[in-house]
Amino acid sequence: MAYTYLKELVYEANMEIPKEELAIVTFGNVSGIDRAAGVIAIKPSGVPYRKLKVEDIVIVDLDNKLVEGSMRPSSDTKTHTLLYKNFPTVGGVCHTHSTYAVAWAQAKRAIPNLGTTHADHLVQPVPVTEIMSDEMIMNDYEHETGNQILDLFTKEGLSAEEVEMVLVACHGPFTWGKDPAKAVYNAVVLEEIAKMAYLTLQINPECPTIKQTLIDKHFFRKHGKNAYYGQE
Repeated sequence: MAYTYLKELVYEANMEIPKEELAIVTFGNVSGIDRAAGVIAIKPSGVPYRKLKVEDIVIVDLDNKLVEGSMRPSSDTKTHTLLYKNFPTVGGVCHTHSTYAVAWAQAKRAIPNLGTTHADHLVQPVPVTEIMSDEMIMNDYEHETGNQILDLFTKEGLSAEEVEMVLVACHGPFTWGKDPAKAVYNAVVLEEIAKMAYLTLQINPECPTIKQTLIDKHFFRKHGKNAYYGQE
């Protein structure tokens, strides 16, 4: 079996989705890329996690052409490939239907930075895209979903290396990272941030965002040249 290592990485990452309760039945998908080979591995469309096997993982190129596999790739494949083409440091992409993150996406609201858990990972709100136009929906929906993300990052001047998560309005979250495992990790973090923000605003609807000094302390102790969190 060609691309065995990549398929195994992507299979293991996909199996984290039900384990972490980020989606039910067949919802969600994770992909990983081999940039030297110019291919990605991704979950096959509509296959329940309980039945998924390593050999089921599908290989496609960056033009969405099937390279290896007996099943159709995820229906979200075009979104993944567009992100890989435009975010050159990304090694894995994850899409889930986790409850709280989807709720914020359906509400079409960015998740405000209300506390240090959020600030550990982002200095800004978790961004949300614009609502997709009818023309985009009827054109090439999954490709246009990727364009929605790219347009937001261009408009807001966001870096895909610093902001590894986004909400697609009316749809749900996409996350990414250096590899498939980090993409899923970011999906787990995003769901927890979404849940915490929801509960906080239920308790105090007028809760202000966290102050900048706390954002800077928590973000930069984990990120950047002077980071000191964790082990070397």
